[in-house]
Amino acid sequence: MITSLKSFFTDAGNFSLFTARFFKELFLPPFQFNEFVRQCFAVGYKSLPLVTITGFIMGLVLTIQSRPTMTKFGAESWLPSMVSLSLIREIAPVITALICAGKIASGIGAELGSMKVTEQIDAMEVSAINPYKYLVVTRILATTLMVPILVFYADLVGIFGGYIGYNVHGTMSLYRYFTGVFEHLEFLDILPATVKTFFFGFFIGLIGCYKGFTASNGTASVGLAANSAVVTASLSIFIIDMLAVQITDFFF
Repeated sequence: MITSLKSFFTDAGNFSLFTARFFKELFLPPFQFNEFVRQCFAVGYKSLPLVTITGFIMGLVLTIQSRPTMTKFGAESWLPSMVSLSLIREIAPVITALICAGKIASGIGAELGSMKVTEQIDAMEVSAINPYKYLVVTRILATTLMVPILVFYADLVGIFGGYIGYNVHGTMSLYRYFTGVFEHLEFLDILPATVKTFFFGFFIGLIGCYKGFTASNGTASVGLAANSAVVTASLSIFIIDMLAVQITDFFF
């Protein structure tokens, strides 16, 4: 028990130092712009097919499952508003972030872990290259920027999936559907949901980089780093979402 607590607090301390180093290195030149763009492409563009399929299915299934209940209470016309609010406020940000945690955090953890094990990071230090700035800062910035964009894209695809789901058992024009979508959608519905996605992206990148950058020696540690990155990043998403809901409810 004491050993486990000691290990937990040691890891928490190392993670705090790792995070503090990110903010320190962020403002020190030079900035690895080419690597940042490459990571944005890897994180954002290569995740589009998975996000597209998931977002479309979310909107489609939510509409089909909710329609009988809405019809029973004579509120079928409110279905577009209900679907859009549910997707934008909660479902799309959390599910998209979890997908990114599974795909991106594990990939970063495995990539940096393999570089650590094969001593490529040590070789970069010998070559007078700052491995933290080149490998960690660029990846964290890329996930912080691209995850909110992916969530916004998932919102649009999900809303369109809801339109397809509505027309499975009914008929509604695209114009009327999107009029219903934006009828009850307010700025305060979008702002908190958007702000928390930046934190989702930041912690996905940070945890993936930390687990890979601090991997132990041995090939088995690469798999452990990838697995631990996914679990920890997913847990952090739920914690951030819980805090965001409480803060939003308190202030708004």
